Amino acid sequence: MKKLVNDPRRVVREMLEGLADLNPGLALLEAEDVVLRADLPVPAQRPVAVLSGGGAGHEPAHAGYVGPGMLAGAIAGDVFTSPSTDAVLAAIRAAAGPRGALLVVKNYTGDRLNFGLAAALATAEGIPTRVVVVADDAALHATVDRAQRRGIAGTVLVHKVAGAAAAAGLDLDAVLAEAEAAAAAVVSMGVALGACTVPAAGRPGFELGAEEMELGLGIHGEQGIRRAPMAPADAIVATILDTLVTDAGLAAGEEVALLVNGLGGTPPMELAVVARAALAGLRDRGLVVARGWAGNFMTALEMPGCSISLMRLDAARLARLDAPACAPAWPGGGVLAARALLATPVSAPAAHPAPGPLAETLHRVAMEVAAALEAEEAALTALDSHAGDGDLGLSLARGAAAIRALPRSAFATPASALEAMAGALRRAIAGSSGPFYATALLGAAQVLGGRAPDRAGWAEAFRAAVEAICELGGARPGDRTMLDALHPAAEAFATAEGTGAAAWQAAVAAAERGAAATASMPPRLGRAAYLGERALGQPDAGASAVLVWMRAIRQALG
Repeated sequence: MKKLVNDPRRVVREMLEGLADLNPGLALLEAEDVVLRADLPVPAQRPVAVLSGGGAGHEPAHAGYVGPGMLAGAIAGDVFTSPSTDAVLAAIRAAAGPRGALLVVKNYTGDRLNFGLAAALATAEGIPTRVVVVADDAALHATVDRAQRRGIAGTVLVHKVAGAAAAAGLDLDAVLAEAEAAAAAVVSMGVALGACTVPAAGRPGFELGAEEMELGLGIHGEQGIRRAPMAPADAIVATILDTLVTDAGLAAGEEVALLVNGLGGTPPMELAVVARAALAGLRDRGLVVARGWAGNFMTALEMPGCSISLMRLDAARLARLDAPACAPAWPGGGVLAARALLATPVSAPAAHPAPGPLAETLHRVAMEVAAALEAEEAALTALDSHAGDGDLGLSLARGAAAIRALPRSAFATPASALEAMAGALRRAIAGSSGPFYATALLGAAQVLGGRAPDRAGWAEAFRAAVEAICELGGARPGDRTMLDALHPAAEAFATAEGTGAAAWQAAVAAAERGAAATASMPPRLGRAAYLGERALGQPDAGASAVLVWMRAIRQALG
């Protein structure tokens, strides 16, 4: 187990101490793992205290939602373990005034028992306390009764509604009524792509194959309702939305709030992809998405995956979601706008003469190059991952697609073909490969101009392309870059005897020797330079990519 913790038995307390230290609006009880608002008014002036909590490991829930307009306090148990009755009771005593407290509880046995007993004890002491149970896990619709479902990420939206109702000055019964209605209006479902590791256990809670996912899981590292083959994000979202919309009985024209929740190990990129699919899927079903959020709201430690929650809205509930709140983890906002797509200005296509036999040859060679780059995508990705960021294969595959999309008229002359491919690669490849190849192709095109495509012209153009890369990036042969294949290849092509095809064969052989030599070269430029000697042992990915397209040209020339 690799985790940034000290003692698993102290991890919850140390986490809360760090949270309280970072947020001046929060205070931590000395004797209990309870976080409170630091600015609570004197007891006689306090509104209804909305409290929540549960086992730790769901951060930012629940302490992250403590603040004006949301929770008055949050109680944390050990990881995935309900807090004790005494801890909950201590929170009620510390946060509530004469108007009492409302406990928002996720539907797990330990939470219901400990929060429920604490509510009864507090009420007996003269602090009126009520409990609302959230059971929003729609994945269990065919497994258990509605009242037995788990409480998962939709609980955060119930926090917001209840907190806003309390901040508005409603009495305990009215706050309870709004919280219960909100809990009944929200449905959620999750998917996991892997397991999480509880610090005290030291091992994952379950195992998933490389092409498997768990559908309909809770938030405690447990397995879902079924295991399924991995699918694209759009298909996963469609499956979840089908369950949620059907279970909630949502009809076209109704307004909903959308919460896309990461389970702790899912990057914002993927959550945004899920949000995009969810918004499109809901709109296709005729539903009006009035508010939407994506992020980590209720996690399961470092589990990769997400959940989607939908809350049916009316004007009053929407107003509660929009009411001011200031808590560390509540993002606010959520207002959605129509997507604005702006056209990217592009220059008018250049006019080319009618294609002839040479154009057919140039086009055929370009298509061979594109096919070779696509075929080697995985191999180039693996090489680039050794010492770089692993994007070279995908970048050059995008470049290949851009070359395929060029009109045949672009290949009317060597210069026009090189210029067109330079523009295509510049637009398609945003990393360093795009500018390097674009400047090389433009340099070669400028040399060729309108001259006849003889052997000497091609040799001069090749050398100009290599020099353009040197000038742009500052690298030289021996720096462990693409130049270690390109430079010897250009020199071999210029000095080789025999036909053009024989000269190109000599160039390919020189490039192969140069690329192989990079495996023992200390890197001096690029991301590989950050690794030093750790980059040794594999040839440079950029130099290897040069071999791919040079060999493709050899194949096309016969």
